[in-house]
Amino acid sequence: MSDKNKKQFGVWMDSHTATIVGKEDVNDGDFIVIGHVKNIGPNANSNENTSNNQEISLTQKYFKEIAHTMPNIDEIHITGTGQIQEQFIKFLGETPQYKNALSSESTSNRMSDENLAQYIAKHFN
Repeated sequence: MSDKNKKQFGVWMDSHTATIVGKEDVNDGDFIVIGHVKNIGPNANSNENTSNNQEISLTQKYFKEIAHTMPNIDEIHITGTGQIQEQFIKFLGETPQYKNALSSESTSNRMSDENLAQYIAKHFN
């Protein structure tokens, strides 16, 4: 399979927001923003255990929403701030549908949608 026919995606993420970039036509075309996902975070809670469980559950929901916008992945590049990218890569590796996808990561500050699309296109080309 040539690079041109691979289903390639890019994600910029932090613990609250994700921007997903993919090709206009799944197998061809320019990279464009195909979705945004928000993680609302846990409610204020006086019980630390309940708060931790809620945070874990919301993070899993956040990861599932991101993955749902990318039905079939051959390659993915995840960038952003913090350690959430590593957690997302681990989530993908533990999900049967995504476990064979090639993943890479980098660290970058938030960027505009257009700059992210260019950044991901440059990474894959």
